[in-house]
Amino acid sequence: MTTVYDVVKEICLGLPETEEFVSHGFPTFKAAGKIFATYSLNHHGDGKVALILNMSRDMQTMLVESAPRHFFVPPYTGPKGWVGIELNQGIKWDRVSQLAFDAYCKVVPPGLVDGLSPVKVKPPTQKMKPEDIDPYVSASNKKVLKQLRDICLNLPEVTEGTQFGSPCFKAGKKTFCNLHQWQGHTELQAWVGMDRQVALTSFDDRYRVPAYIGHNGWVSFDLSGKPSWKKITALVRESYRHFALKRMLKALEN
Repeated sequence: MTTVYDVVKEICLGLPETEEFVSHGFPTFKAAGKIFATYSLNHHGDGKVALILNMSRDMQTMLVESAPRHFFVPPYTGPKGWVGIELNQGIKWDRVSQLAFDAYCKVVPPGLVDGLSPVKVKPPTQKMKPEDIDPYVSASNKKVLKQLRDICLNLPEVTEGTQFGSPCFKAGKKTFCNLHQWQGHTELQAWVGMDRQVALTSFDDRYRVPAYIGHNGWVSFDLSGKPSWKKITALVRESYRHFALKRMLKALEN
């Protein structure tokens, strides 16, 4: 069984002198030291299975205007001419391979593409389920979210929202905990302070220091298996107390 990602890898790594690495959590492909493609899955909760390609502004405009069902302007890199291809909307894989080849040719020395042609591939054989695109719709994560709501929404002035596509909970206007996907696992992220962060991550493998927010005293707690909801409740309430206003804390004690 081949997945969409398997076919994307076959297309990109089938070209000379290419390599794959992870950037901002997504598989990324470069050649001659320059990035030409990124595989994007549900980026910030957009629901898209996409290949983001390094193209020109003119090509981006032509593709998006001619077939908006299949092509879009991606965030961040879009203003530079990059274009996104939606891979689960029926586009032919020969077309995907041709466009990836065009992006590759844009970044490599001309001599590297002499006599070269796009990689021939077969379509993926494994269909993606909704939970393969958005992990939070899976039965297990729905259960986790329900339990987390029971804890958070019973605290004063708490609202639920989303942050970069993941569920989060706010005390007033400040996020105090959220769910996060990391290496196929669902994590709870909460503030514990720098001292406790060091203690927790040093002696318990379920805790780690997350990127971006870890330097502010946050931890990520792996929710795989059968986590202790008593421990989770304590983490959540500690983080809430750090961000809550005085009136919220007073209401919590009443």
